Amino acid sequence: MSDKDLIVEVLESVAWSIDQISKRFQSISSSADLVLDDNGVEKLDSICMQLINLGEGLKYLDKLTDAKLLAQYPEIDWKKAKGLRDIITHHYFDIDAETIHAVCSEHIPKMKTVIEKIIDDIQEKGGDFE
Repeated sequence: MSDKDLIVEVLESVAWSIDQISKRFQSISSSADLVLDDNGVEKLDSICMQLINLGEGLKYLDKLTDAKLLAQYPEIDWKKAKGLRDIITHHYFDIDAETIHAVCSEHIPKMKTVIEKIIDDIQEKGGDFE
């Protein structure tokens, strides 16, 4: 597998996590929905798991590309996206439902668009991130 193929594979995994987050978030209308009952907490847990996966994928992309690929797409705050993974993983009991709600409603849709653009750019242009 070439580096390009591996990078596209990781990007597709990130896109899959984004899709899972979006599906799980569809029925959520406010941050309170994430903590009101067991169903909401399960949604919060499952969304957080996918946010961890997403952050891991982004960190791996940085490793594969010497942090050059994502830097070419500054419309996303990649540092915060990767940092959220660390917060969820290491400070789980400090997770704020309002923050997760804001991430899912405001940032995930935009990230989906940008990840798709990166995949298209790599497949069409060869993904020059040197």
